[in-house]
Amino acid sequence: MSKFTGYRCSVCAANYGPDEVTYTCPVDGGNLDVLLDYEGIKELSVDDLILQDEPSLWRYLPLLPVSNPGGYGTPLRAAGWTPVFSPTPLEEKLGLKNLWIKDESSNPTASFKDRASAVLLARAREIEAEIVVTASTGNAGAALAGLAAAVGHKAVIFAPKTAPPAKIAQLQVFGAKVLLVDGNYDAAFDLSVQASKEFGWYCRNTGYNPFTAEGKKTAAFEIWEQVMKDSSIEHQFSIFVSVGDGNIISGIHKGFKDLLELGLIEAVPRIFGVQSDESAAIANAFNAGSEEIKPVSATTRADSISVDMPRDGLRALRAATQTGGAYVLVPDSEIIASIAELGKVGIFAEPAGATSYAGLAKAVSDGLIGPDDPVVVMNTGSGLKDVKAAMQAAGEAPIIEPTIEAVKQFL
Repeated sequence: MSKFTGYRCSVCAANYGPDEVTYTCPVDGGNLDVLLDYEGIKELSVDDLILQDEPSLWRYLPLLPVSNPGGYGTPLRAAGWTPVFSPTPLEEKLGLKNLWIKDESSNPTASFKDRASAVLLARAREIEAEIVVTASTGNAGAALAGLAAAVGHKAVIFAPKTAPPAKIAQLQVFGAKVLLVDGNYDAAFDLSVQASKEFGWYCRNTGYNPFTAEGKKTAAFEIWEQVMKDSSIEHQFSIFVSVGDGNIISGIHKGFKDLLELGLIEAVPRIFGVQSDESAAIANAFNAGSEEIKPVSATTRADSISVDMPRDGLRALRAATQTGGAYVLVPDSEIIASIAELGKVGIFAEPAGATSYAGLAKAVSDGLIGPDDPVVVMNTGSGLKDVKAAMQAAGEAPIIEPTIEAVKQFL
């Protein structure tokens, strides 16, 4: 019997069988949570739950709603199992005893989004979907394009014309069909959904296809295995995640809920969402004490989290409210400054990746995080995704005459 037993709507709690729905709840459009056979999985030992020979997210195949996708010897097998670093200078700067940065830039296409695309492609192969489509500001599209190319799958990407050129170049190098939309991410999202219905393509969209969160939940499994599992720290862990559409934070929340359901953890960590104050739809709802998420006009420099209307907003909001976490707002100036701060300890983050660290610094300043609180910060993407932002963070290098005297004068 398959581990995958069906879906549950995050709004009305209606249950559906595996073949009854594909994307969202037909009653209210709510995002669907994938349901697993938890009782059957509980019969496995921890050693059977973790495939130790797999240095990727596929080490958790027994906890995923897909079968083994193959693709051995390709980047499809390399997504996940990213490193965690303990940067002492940042601990000292923030006054924290235990800080980890989980660096997603080592994924095959250099962002967190490879996790979702890997699992989504496994699902596409199971249901024999020939073409997969997504909307993206760059990272999700690159993840789909790269991993699809690795296993010979066809991909179509809709991206706003304002997406960073380096990200668009990735899509084209991987051979995907790329269509730049004269509009923002939300316009690209709506068009991609329309195209999937019109042409029968399988839609990967974040906050729309339930299997994206299943890929992203593997980061929670890794945090548990790499940091929490054998820890003697008594304080509750806190996780800081940058938030745009909301699917990464809701996926991480789902992963910890799975671990709780299986009895592998005693409590879910506090989860903190971080948004730019120029793209703050979910944070606005959190601060208002409401689950009604209203669209904004997003203008943040962090393109990966620049979203007018989050497509997974309710679950993203609950990731904080249900775990004792919070939403933190930071200005773009602090996001750019955080790129440089992370760079000083050897971590190169794009703006969205640096947003989570900026949020931690704000949370410490506001007293939401104390010295004894163990914290994991997600860097969701490489700084090479947005070189212009990196240049803004680093400033310009001086130009000198080619003489040792000029070097001495500069020093």
